Amino acid sequence: MFRLDARLKVYVHREAVDFRKSINGLAALVEQAGLDPFAPALFAFSNQRHNRIKLLGWDGNGFWLMMKRLEEDRFAWPRRQQAVMELTAEQLHWLLEGIDIDAVRRHPARQYRHTG
Repeated sequence: MFRLDARLKVYVHREAVDFRKSINGLAALVEQAGLDPFAPALFAFSNQRHNRIKLLGWDGNGFWLMMKRLEEDRFAWPRRQQAVMELTAEQLHWLLEGIDIDAVRRHPARQYRHTG
């Protein structure tokens, strides 16, 4: 398993896409969503059955296209309403491992002025 830089932005295209699309087709979907496919980010796509994920990324001189296919399970694809949502690299790793990121909640960030 690979690990992504924690500072990397990840954008998830929530609607299912035709998995016959390759780099050019997926980059066009990124542009149609108002995002820059040449940005230092990853763009995640899933098929209708949510048993495959494609990741598109630009590394400065070329595109990377990675795909993961599950043989018997399904990815817990986000159910939020926006067409494209931003995730952290950690959340993407959770998604790839089958964790439902909509169900995971972190402790709220707190600002304290005093100890004790």
